[in-house]
Amino acid sequence: MSQNHYQVLGVAPDAPAAEIKRAYRQLVVRYHPDKHGGDVRYEDQFKSVAVAYGVLSDPGKRATYDFQLAQAARRAQEAQRRQQHRPATQHVYGVPMPPPAPLRTRPPAGARERHYQRIPKQRARFNARDWLLTGALLLGIVLFSLAVKVTMDRITANSNYRDGLRAYTHGQWATAYTFLDESLHFRPDHAPTLARLGELDLLINHDPRSARASFQAALLHPQSPHSQASLFYFLGRCEAMLGNPSAAELHFTRALVLDSMRSSAYLARGETRLLDLGQTDRAVNDFSTGLEQRKRAGSPTPWHYMQLRGVAYTSLNRYAEARDDYFRVIRANPTDGRTHFLLGRLATRTGDSAAACEFYSRAVRLGYEYARTAQRSCGAEPPAKPRTAPPASDRPKSKQPPLAQGQRRLPKL
Repeated sequence: MSQNHYQVLGVAPDAPAAEIKRAYRQLVVRYHPDKHGGDVRYEDQFKSVAVAYGVLSDPGKRATYDFQLAQAARRAQEAQRRQQHRPATQHVYGVPMPPPAPLRTRPPAGARERHYQRIPKQRARFNARDWLLTGALLLGIVLFSLAVKVTMDRITANSNYRDGLRAYTHGQWATAYTFLDESLHFRPDHAPTLARLGELDLLINHDPRSARASFQAALLHPQSPHSQASLFYFLGRCEAMLGNPSAAELHFTRALVLDSMRSSAYLARGETRLLDLGQTDRAVNDFSTGLEQRKRAGSPTPWHYMQLRGVAYTSLNRYAEARDDYFRVIRANPTDGRTHFLLGRLATRTGDSAAACEFYSRAVRLGYEYARTAQRSCGAEPPAKPRTAPPASDRPKSKQPPLAQGQRRLPKL
C-alpha cells in the first residue's frame, strides 16, 4: 500500500500545523534535487513531500483528506471482517454458495396447530385516570361554552348600547329606549345603560319610580366619581318629584361632595330647600353658588332659578336684591307674566300698591291667570260679564294656570 501524506512527512495524523511545517522544511532540504545531482528517486520524493504539505497545510483540504482516510480505513476493516467470517463452503474468488438449511429442533406442526384462533374480546373498563380525563374534558367544554356566551352577550350589549346612545343623541327617544332595554337584557350590570334608561324614564316618560330604580341599580357598580355625582343628582330629582324633600336634599348633597362644580345640583338643592324644607337662607346660598358657576362656565342662565332666588330674597326682606333678580329675568324674557306677578307681590310687600296693581295687570295681559285674583284685590276689576252663569260643567275648576312637569307652586309670601 502506498504511503499517505502523513507518512510521507513522517508526522502523526493529529500533528499540529507547526509540526507539519517543520517536517516539511527538513524533508525539502533533504530531498532537494540539487543536492543529489538530479537523481530521479530524490526528485520523486521531493514532489511527494510538496504534494503532502500542500494538502495538510490547508485546513479545509486537510479535513477532506482526513475524512477520505477514515472512509478508506473503514472499508478496509469491513473487507477484512468479511474475509475472516466467510462460510467454509465459499470460495475466496468464486460465487457465494447458498446458506445451509436451518436445523429443525421439533417436527412440523400438525393441521390443528396451523389455523388462526379467535382472540376473545375483552370488555373495556374505565379506571380512575380515564374518569378524571373525561371529567376534565367535559368541564373544559362547559367553560368554553360559557366563555363564548359571555363574550357574545357583551359584544351584543355594547352594540345595542352604542345604537341606543346614538338614538338618544338625535332625540329618537322610543328607539333609544328599545336599544338600551335590549342591551340591559344581555348585560344587566352595565351602569351607563342603567343611567341612560333612568334619564329617559325621568325626563321623557315622567316616571320617577322607574327612574329611581335604574339609578339605584347603577350605583351598585363601581364607576368614576363624576358618574356617581350625576346619578346622585338624578336620584335627588326623582325623590323631589315623589314628594321626599329630605331624601332629595341628601342626594343633592352627595352629588356635590363628589363633584363640587355641578351647578345643577346646587340649583336643585336650593329649590328643594326653599319650596319644601323652608330653609330660605341656605337656599339663597345654593342659588347664588349655582348661578355663579354657570356664569363662569359661560352656560345660559336658568331664569327660573333666578326667579326663585328673588322669592327667597323677598322672604328674607332683602327687597333690593329681589327686585334686581326680577328685572334681570324681565330683560331676558319681557313676556314672562310670572315675573311681573312676582314684582307685584314685591311691591305689595313694600307698600307700593299702585306699582303692584300695574304689575298684576301686566301679568294678566301676558296670560298669567294666577295674577287675576291679586288684580281684583287692588281694585282694578276686569270688565263686567253677563249675569247669566254658565253651566257647572263649563265653569273652570281652578283659576291657576297648569304647572309644567316637575314645577311646583311658589310659597305664599
